[in-house]
Amino acid sequence: MSELQSLGLRLVDTTAGVASRRGGAGPSDHKAVTVDGHTIMVPVHTSTAWSSPFVAQAPDAQGRSVITRDAIPIASVSFPRQPRFYGLQTLDGVPYSHIATLHGADVLATTVLQTCIRYESRKKTCQFCSIGQSLAAGRTIAHKTPQQLAEVARMAVLLDGVKHMVLTTGTPNATDRGAAILCDSARAIKAAVDLPIQGQCEPPDDDAWFARMKAAGIDTLGMHLEVVTPAVRERIMPGKASVPIARYLSAFEAAVQVFGRGQVSSYILAGLGDSREAILDMSARLAALGVYPFVVPFVPISGTPLESHPAPSPEFMRSVLEPLGHIVREAGLRSSDIKAGCGKCGACSSMSVYES
Repeated sequence: MSELQSLGLRLVDTTAGVASRRGGAGPSDHKAVTVDGHTIMVPVHTSTAWSSPFVAQAPDAQGRSVITRDAIPIASVSFPRQPRFYGLQTLDGVPYSHIATLHGADVLATTVLQTCIRYESRKKTCQFCSIGQSLAAGRTIAHKTPQQLAEVARMAVLLDGVKHMVLTTGTPNATDRGAAILCDSARAIKAAVDLPIQGQCEPPDDDAWFARMKAAGIDTLGMHLEVVTPAVRERIMPGKASVPIARYLSAFEAAVQVFGRGQVSSYILAGLGDSREAILDMSARLAALGVYPFVVPFVPISGTPLESHPAPSPEFMRSVLEPLGHIVREAGLRSSDIKAGCGKCGACSSMSVYES
């Protein structure tokens, strides 16, 4: 699976399964594919995918397909069907798919605030980020209200059996850094439907926000380092690097006190310049704090400054994920124990395979 996620997939039928997204926050330019009962997100709209040796044949009426490599069949796969909630719109006339999208097979995800103080400045923007692309293309709205999110979450559970939800956000300010927006959103969703929620934001300036987010209904928290070497952080994400790694580490420690071991996580993007040793060293520090280090392969997204940056090789990913599996096992952390969010879903990385 790591090879497929690194090299991407060419599609004979581009309409197969759930509609893929170009640009935006989260796993963009991907398609959900189920392999051996495990749904993963695979790049399909990137330059790497266009030259991939893996090709998915057109699916049959049940959504089943065959992946070939150099014309040789290597795996049977299926594509999750378009969710039924995508056919609805909110009471104020916004398509549900503009409010939240299906990730993997059963995860509802949304970017509550589709703008960011980092993205608005060329000198501060994260070089890999495309949060503004889907907004500019009219595929989403700038701010999803708590009422809209609650309405869509309830129907996604009722119609499509969604199991948990991810609330991420662009960074609106240099103080709470999105925590207040996440609190308002989670409170409304939990009043409408019993659905585990992960909130994702940069570390707020005040640790008191962790208890507030927990009280509002957020079950797990993601604060994403993404890059772990200071010099690489300053080059790749100059605005976000203004929040030092030391602040992340102190915030992780405080958040674990509120949410519990294994219920706080951090995305790390392998392939942006961090060495294998740097990723594993930081992952070990996080695991010791009770933070789940979710390491995923970097996927270059069209229209970003890093659109031509190569994805990490399958060999590099294996060299990281094999020892990382040992690190999280020794720390007593498992993706299956996470209540909600990216680590629990696992579709963007084959990391869970190495936990066993």
